[in-house]
Amino acid sequence: NILTVNGQFPGPTLYAYEGDTVYVKVYNRARENITIHWHGVKQPRNPWSDGPEYITQCPIQPGDTFNYKIIFSMEFGTLWWHAHSDWSRATVHGAIVVYPKHGPSSYPFPRPDQEVPIIFGEWWKEDVMEVLREFVESGGAPRNSDAYTINGQPGDLYPCSSQGMFNLNVKYGKRYLLRMVNAAMNEILFFAIANHSLTVVGADGSYTKPFTNEYVVISPGQTLDCLLEANQVLPRSHYYMAARPYSPTTSIPLDNTTTTGVVRYDNDDDDDISMTIFPSLPFYNDTIAAFEFLGGLRSLNPPLFPLTSYDTQILSTVSVNTFPCRNNSCSGPNGTRFAASMNNISFVFPSTIDILEAYYYHINGVFGTRFPSVPPFIYNFTSTDLPAILLTPEWGTEVRVIEYNSIVRVVFQGTNLVVGLDHPMHLHGFNFYILGWGFGNFDKDNDPLNYNLVDPPFRNTVLVPVNGWAAIAFKAHNPGVWFLHCHLERHLTWGMDTVFIVKDGKRIEERILPPPNHMPPCVL
Repeated sequence: NILTVNGQFPGPTLYAYEGDTVYVKVYNRARENITIHWHGVKQPRNPWSDGPEYITQCPIQPGDTFNYKIIFSMEFGTLWWHAHSDWSRATVHGAIVVYPKHGPSSYPFPRPDQEVPIIFGEWWKEDVMEVLREFVESGGAPRNSDAYTINGQPGDLYPCSSQGMFNLNVKYGKRYLLRMVNAAMNEILFFAIANHSLTVVGADGSYTKPFTNEYVVISPGQTLDCLLEANQVLPRSHYYMAARPYSPTTSIPLDNTTTTGVVRYDNDDDDDISMTIFPSLPFYNDTIAAFEFLGGLRSLNPPLFPLTSYDTQILSTVSVNTFPCRNNSCSGPNGTRFAASMNNISFVFPSTIDILEAYYYHINGVFGTRFPSVPPFIYNFTSTDLPAILLTPEWGTEVRVIEYNSIVRVVFQGTNLVVGLDHPMHLHGFNFYILGWGFGNFDKDNDPLNYNLVDPPFRNTVLVPVNGWAAIAFKAHNPGVWFLHCHLERHLTWGMDTVFIVKDGKRIEERILPPPNHMPPCVL
């Protein structure tokens, strides 16, 4: 038994046009609290409907309802929605398709004959809320998932109780737009289709310059729009599509399985198929292959603001950490409890009021404003031999307050504390330009010289390389309270999060909208 929206897994796709406002009324008929986040929708001046629990709202209680107001602005292509409370998003998620104002005829790429959602998921045989409770109580890592899914189906490589696999029926000579969403909880994925290339034309709700490759890499939180040309003429053949995880290390447990679907040409008779061809995917720890793909993405449109200068720069470490436990009684390394942090602060969610309400109504004592601009300790972040004293962060509900309309650069620096990993960092309320990335420690004097200031990808989730760094830039023209977090769900749970509060501007149209009449109440 799983929690779903309208009985569907994945949930229903929402369709909108550029600049639309869409209302979605959520009825919570579940046994647990719920919120919904509209991932990649910037929600100008409207953080009230952004969705993360205890950040911009208290959760919708069982039996209650909330009417979300989704304000689209400059988004195009594929986005998605998902639960943003506990681990409910494992099964509560779906795609969002945003068409240009004048419809598909105005796509800046060859018009497809058909559009197909491809939603990757992660499946546990157990109740996912029990998986969450188990690892939070023990202090250890969550148990591995049992399968990955494509559009709700694991494929034929798993010993499932019933057979099922996603089938994409195509016609020779036709073009298909695959709208990909990685809704998996904890794994970055490689994806490919046998004997077919994929041409990326969009990412995270913005257009890219066409980039053709044999495979793609997509992290949790990210979306891709890819053109597929049905151009194969081998008789009596089907073609597997497959996704499997990318993980840079062998030191942590991994669900190293593969989910599959099949591309079937309409003129082939299933009874006469002689072979189904499997794609060639990079090896699961092939970091070079992962970042060669990511390095090929470029924004189609010129930057919306100057990238040569900035008003504020933040350098933040992103780390896996540990807290000591009494009598070494926890299930983390050496009896400790796993944690995670940004700039050595492991984020603590409020529990009686959300941060947006506290900020808007000037309620003290809910959050602090001491999120630092630089790490409190400067060391060789990616060293293989780090002192144990660095492992333990501070607890805190610390945010960063940002001036309206300022240009902000953020450099995420991965560390090798506990284990070095890639981190997909997602910022609510904005897309940002990915100026650059690299391995090792960020060099403030030399690395900016190699920034892409001409056509950097314009995304809402950036993959920070294992033991490396990534630099982004955004213009803070959206007043409100906006969550920033790792989209690996275990890291979010452990505290790799913070909040950016963008102050109001001087004019009325530069200020947060008033709250709706019925916000879900907090229950003590």
